[in-house]
Amino acid sequence: MVGNVGNDPKVQTYSNGSVAQFPLATTERGYTLQNGTQVPERTEWHNIIAWGKTADVVAKYVHKGSKLYIEGKIKTRSYDDNQGRKCYVTEIHVDVLELLDPKPSNNNQPSNGDQLTF
Repeated sequence: MVGNVGNDPKVQTYSNGSVAQFPLATTERGYTLQNGTQVPERTEWHNIIAWGKTADVVAKYVHKGSKLYIEGKIKTRSYDDNQGRKCYVTEIHVDVLELLDPKPSNNNQPSNGDQLTF
């Protein structure tokens, strides 16, 4: 998927590695049907999870507004809320992350299109 990061990633470090979480917005462009009906643009939000070295890269280079290409696995988990109702959360667990922002002026960051696979 290709989208824009909605908030700065939340990164937590544990004894066995790091985990980064952030929302990613993907947008489907609007269009017009043959009969003239307008179909509006539609934005979908996705919960993104990155682990280990990928999470470290996210912590260093990804921020609100970053444009990313992500490949990963869709995972759904459930939990019981305070009222005992079953709730479901769907997340994308990152396998491949590619930064799509223009190349920064300093040399400390990956350049446009650098693919980060871990």
